[in-house]
Amino acid sequence: VLGHYDSPIMPVMLYNPTKIAAFSRECFKRGLAVVVVGFPAVPILMSRARFCISAGHTREDMDRALEQIEEVADLLKLKYSKSIFG
Repeated sequence: VLGHYDSPIMPVMLYNPTKIAAFSRECFKRGLAVVVVGFPAVPILMSRARFCISAGHTREDMDRALEQIEEVADLLKLKYSKSIFG
């Protein structure tokens, strides 16, 4: 389990250490505040982005952020899918 159920920090796993800076930069361009974490703070293939969510965020804020995170993930080819073969 990543994160803690009672924490406002939401981790998004990047897994690819070469794309950490680009993810941060693209989020910044879209007005998203994010902290990226890579090696040596975490194992080399466990890089992640951390978003802090607060009660001040509206449902619309969250929906907009998710759309923009998806856009960045598509741009940087960070999405993974499972094959029907496992």
